[in-house]
Amino acid sequence: MTSLLVTNIGELVTWDDDRPVIRDAALVVEHGQVTWIGDRTAAPDADSVHDVGGAAVIPGFVDSHTHLVFAGDRAAEFEARMSGRPYEAGGIRTTVAATRAATDEQLAANVARHLALMRAQGTTTVEIKSGYGLTVRDEARSLAIARQATEETTFLGAHVVPDPSTGSGTEAEVGAYVELVIGAMLEACAPYARWIDVFCEEGAFGADEARTVLEAGMAAGLQARVHANQLGPGPGVQVAASVGAAAADHCTYLDDADVAALADSGVVAGLLPGVEFSTRSPYPDARRLIDAGVTVALATDCNPGSSYTSSMPFCIALAVREMGMTPLEALWSATRGGAFSLRRDDLGHLAVGAKADLVVLDAPSHVHLAYRPGVPLATVLAI
Repeated sequence: MTSLLVTNIGELVTWDDDRPVIRDAALVVEHGQVTWIGDRTAAPDADSVHDVGGAAVIPGFVDSHTHLVFAGDRAAEFEARMSGRPYEAGGIRTTVAATRAATDEQLAANVARHLALMRAQGTTTVEIKSGYGLTVRDEARSLAIARQATEETTFLGAHVVPDPSTGSGTEAEVGAYVELVIGAMLEACAPYARWIDVFCEEGAFGADEARTVLEAGMAAGLQARVHANQLGPGPGVQVAASVGAAAADHCTYLDDADVAALADSGVVAGLLPGVEFSTRSPYPDARRLIDAGVTVALATDCNPGSSYTSSMPFCIALAVREMGMTPLEALWSATRGGAFSLRRDDLGHLAVGAKADLVVLDAPSHVHLAYRPGVPLATVLAI
């Protein structure tokens, strides 16, 4: 088969500039790419036909922020949080210990299991970070495992200081660990990574350390991302803007200068509502960002500590219910916005020339993703 006509589409979300949403539509796929879109009645012939029976078709979800290389879980921490204990970055070290103890085969099997769950919910592209090894060996093997599953791999050696004497570590301990991250660890990890990230937050790394890590990664050929402004106001967004990062993710606590920096720099604001759901924290104000002209992406932040969900539809529902987004805006952010966060023009849309990542909904409209939360509506069309 060289060409496939997907027809009888009740609502086709393309994100094409001229017709972002087409009703009673069809599209043609050849060799994994979209080659034609338009009205069903004008569709050309193709070698094979697939009739979706009036269902909605959307681009595959682009999950631009996950931490899938890990072992164990932190259900006890979640239970304690639901009983009133606040979320703290130090809980990451619990997962670090479990991940270090796991074999490569165990870690790879866990990644594969989560990817299967994601694909079953409509996700076709996933970014995967390291960050639960925090030694040269464990960070490198984490990224090697992630690279088997995706091209979008991120070196997050600067997640937390792994073994501090107290709290987040003394100034000397933080400085020594940063030197390890930008030295031997970066050298070992760069061959497996496209991105470099840093947790710029109270309890993790400050602005100077974050900038040092990002600039070293960029000098090694990696592109920058930042965990920013999650736990409180901080310098993360400004650091991201100053180095030209692709994305500043979390963005829960922003002042007017942060919003302006995102809008002016073009840094994508990655919003991760599963975190706020799981930690009982305030949700980011997506409406404020969109109205200011900031590009917004939605992602799961799938990890065992602060957001153990693999469901992009769930995040869409939270964004609509809690963050001031319309259903169409939330879908854009979960598809095209995620692609912009990864600086990928071939993903997250179904215009001519795009990768044919098609998701068929068991529903007539994209609105049902938020309207029917928790219902398995999305199926990736096998092509």
